[in-house]
Amino acid sequence: MTQPRIGGVEAGGTKFVCALGHPVDGIRARTTIPTTTPEETFRAVIAFFEMNGGVDRLGVASFGPLVLDEQDPNFGRIAKTPKPSWSGADIVGTLQTGLGCEVALDTDVNGSGLAEATLGAGRGLDVVTYVTVGTGVGGGVIINGRPLHGLNHPEMGHILLKKRPADADFGGVCPFHGHCVEGLTSGPAILARLGHPLSDADPAAPIFDLIAGYLGEFCATLSLIVAPQRIILGGGVMSNAGLYPRIRTAYSATLADYLQSPAVHDVDSYIVPPALGDSAGVIGAMMLASIAS
Repeated sequence: MTQPRIGGVEAGGTKFVCALGHPVDGIRARTTIPTTTPEETFRAVIAFFEMNGGVDRLGVASFGPLVLDEQDPNFGRIAKTPKPSWSGADIVGTLQTGLGCEVALDTDVNGSGLAEATLGAGRGLDVVTYVTVGTGVGGGVIINGRPLHGLNHPEMGHILLKKRPADADFGGVCPFHGHCVEGLTSGPAILARLGHPLSDADPAAPIFDLIAGYLGEFCATLSLIVAPQRIILGGGVMSNAGLYPRIRTAYSATLADYLQSPAVHDVDSYIVPPALGDSAGVIGAMMLASIAS
């Protein structure tokens, strides 16, 4: 029996990564396309797969917010987004028509989380939370090999946090909530405070403890609400490896020994970096196509 041709698209605000192959057996063709207008970008995506013999199933892990309720008339589209010209962009309809195949859609963090939970830092566990801290903050929950959906996809980056006294004069960068996780810990939030990225700061600078304190509190909230067996923190901000030990310390202090699970006490193995690097998103996209069949 011929194996189906599986494609994946990691759809980001600056670039689309397209791949053809299999999430486990390997990628045999791959390209990166700049994110311009929806029309131009989708045209290039379709051309890539057509030049490589077409695709039977396609998974897309996209920036959002997305409309994922199949009963909603706007299903498969990007909802209101600050990305110019992308609000209302019809991802599923355009690619389904252009490639003549079914298209599975989920968030970029759910795609990366699915890959990490299956093949990466969460391998072998039933419940894994994946969070990316970068230009924005997003998170996904993978339960028994499938991303969690409810009203829509989780929006963890907009959980409100208690402001630290040292941060009292900073209003946050989120236009909706100010001092939510994204508003206080994202790359733009750090840039607004320092005038430069965290990677350019002195490793002993107070900003590290400030950001780690917020993210430690956030991770404690995730443990109390979702009860994941592991929390994976990725994204550009987390490329500053010095954050991890500080976050773990803040996490334990926030919980105050309330949770008695051995996994939580082994915090170095509980809050961890991703294992799949830059490939997690597109591998996860291909997995979305696989589990949707």
